[in-house]
Amino acid sequence: MRKVCCVIILSFCIAGAFAQNVAVINGRPISNKEFMWFYKKNHSGNASATYQDLEAYLNLYINFKLKVLDARETGLDKDTAYTKEIENYESALRTQKRISKSNAEYSFILNEYREAVLMFNISEKKIWERAQNDENQLRNFYENHKNQYQQSSFDEARGQVIADYQQKMEDEWVIGLRKRYAIKVNQDEVRKLAKL
Repeated sequence: MRKVCCVIILSFCIAGAFAQNVAVINGRPISNKEFMWFYKKNHSGNASATYQDLEAYLNLYINFKLKVLDARETGLDKDTAYTKEIENYESALRTQKRISKSNAEYSFILNEYREAVLMFNISEKKIWERAQNDENQLRNFYENHKNQYQQSSFDEARGQVIADYQQKMEDEWVIGLRKRYAIKVNQDEVRKLAKL
């Protein structure tokens, strides 16, 4: 009986915690506050959004978080250049008088920077460097998609070929990450956040 009560209580605690999150990725929650802070920041401070707007943005945000998770699992968050950059940024952030360290916005700003640098570093490693430096793969991609380049030669279309190839690699990477990590979206919470 005692074990059953513990399981029931734990289930309610987990459900209650999930109810305050728009999603959980591999056990890491994305809180409503975090998500809406980022949404407003990237939409000129506007928090008024439809369910479809929030759902689309959440999808992008989940992809971002998956890349950050991949960067951490690759060990990029332990890189000395990365840790030094974060220390310098945090030091600069602390000198700003308008944001105190106890302010929730301070945490969001610092976390945003940490994760953006990780996402940039992993994208550079997995996508951008490979697309720039693998001439054979670029030429193969061009040959397989020649009709997209309006009869331009490889050299004439090179910039667009690189961009398209990068997009293809990124799409495949995100698909792989979505298969690799558990993602649970709380649609009810997303609906609650929608204003229209």
